[in-house]
Amino acid sequence: MNSRHNTVVVINFGAQYAQLIARRVREAHIFSTIMPYFVPVEEIVELKPSAIILSGGPASVFETTAPQLNKDILDLGIPILGICYGFQAIAQSVGGSVEHNDIAEYGRTKIEVTDPTSSLFLNQPISQEVWMSHRDTVAKLPESFTVTAKSPVAAIVAFENKERSIYATQWHPEVVHTPYGQRTLETFLYDIAKCEPTWMPDEIIEQQVASITKEVSDSHVLCGLSGGVDSTVAAAIVHKAVGDQLTCVFVDNGLLRENEKEQVISAFAETEHIDLHVEDAREEFLEALKNITDPETKRKVIGNAFIRAFERASKKVAQQKHIKGFDYLVQGTLYPDVVESGDQTGTSVIKSHHNVGGLPDDMEFKLIEPLRDLFKDEVRNIGALLGIDDKILWRHPFPGPGLAVRIIGEVTEDRLKILATADRIVTEELNDAGVDRSLWQCPVVLLADVRSVGIQGDARTYGHPVVIRPVTSQDAMTADWAKLDYELLSKISSRITNEIHEITRVVLDITSKPPASIEWE
Repeated sequence: MNSRHNTVVVINFGAQYAQLIARRVREAHIFSTIMPYFVPVEEIVELKPSAIILSGGPASVFETTAPQLNKDILDLGIPILGICYGFQAIAQSVGGSVEHNDIAEYGRTKIEVTDPTSSLFLNQPISQEVWMSHRDTVAKLPESFTVTAKSPVAAIVAFENKERSIYATQWHPEVVHTPYGQRTLETFLYDIAKCEPTWMPDEIIEQQVASITKEVSDSHVLCGLSGGVDSTVAAAIVHKAVGDQLTCVFVDNGLLRENEKEQVISAFAETEHIDLHVEDAREEFLEALKNITDPETKRKVIGNAFIRAFERASKKVAQQKHIKGFDYLVQGTLYPDVVESGDQTGTSVIKSHHNVGGLPDDMEFKLIEPLRDLFKDEVRNIGALLGIDDKILWRHPFPGPGLAVRIIGEVTEDRLKILATADRIVTEELNDAGVDRSLWQCPVVLLADVRSVGIQGDARTYGHPVVIRPVTSQDAMTADWAKLDYELLSKISSRITNEIHEITRVVLDITSKPPASIEWE
């Protein structure tokens, strides 16, 4: 997607923040890509990166199983920034020493810049607050390296070697808890590595459109549309490239949010002018889900039902268009999907498809993934440039199996209606309060196999509880529960219990991820 001459490689040593480092580089409008610590140096060189950043990691450099830094990376002549574990790994590799400290530094810590001429901290305060997470400390550096910062616990928390263009900090500049962190990263990127801010949404669109147009030529393209942000933006980019050669298939499985089908039809058939086929499969999904309560079984049943519906729809569309079939399939894969799956090979042909439910082995397409290099916030920026409605762009993530995995118990039509109404109420109140965009998502879960005593209209009732789970996150790798205003929570609870007779209790999930997942099933 990028010309790669202005690329930053983030070497991942197992850090929970590796993706965050990559995102912060993107926020500086520079393309970044994550590679595992064991990647051959030759693969790094092939990208012709302008800079390399070594991430943190949970291991100790003393552990025999700890990730090892390939020393050859330090001799490439490419500017390097080490962070936390990367800081210690560099020190150990260049002949310094790392020691275990009895006193750890976790969280907010005051540091002092000891060398005001440091290239990394120019025009920054001498004393500043940073975010630390370590127990091991660098005790000594070779003479060719200069100590540039210290903390109350450690005499060396930053160092540099200007001649070799190697820089490192014990703290995490990528987190928001380090106020001057982004400035530090941008100083490294712009002033030291001489990167140029060329990673812009309009250029990404232009590059993708040109690439897809060339690849597809006069072939026909199919897109399994979910109605969410990713598949919508992916479809819009491909449509911009190939126009009427694209057909989108939306499978109505009956497990959708309230009025979701109508919103998708309106957005695509009217606003985007994209050829859209809606396949009504509600009855077969409900029939397949009868008497099933196990979450994994639900997912498999829904996946199999989707395959049948998608195959049926693609054949119908091909017949209507008088074509033999489709050569390409559009997938809304994002960069976190690629990193988490460990698949960074760029394979272009698939036989199974995680976004649209798992296609059968004999259903082969050439794959188009226009969002493969992007994070969610970048996708939204591109979507805005393409003119996609904010109501779609800012929709919260929704599970592929739909409301079925938000019903604890058997999925029935009545239970789906109850949950869809509760979900709509929560969405309306979050929107009215202006907090919807500050949340990653807010699943509503129906505890269908649980009954709770209530009092409605002076009468004793015996209805279901629902759980609301508002969470904040960057990319769903980790998440924290959102501290919503009590008045807002009270209003949500009141509306749900007043407007949905079958619900007698509303509870709030305040568990972070980890240990809990965002979805309940």
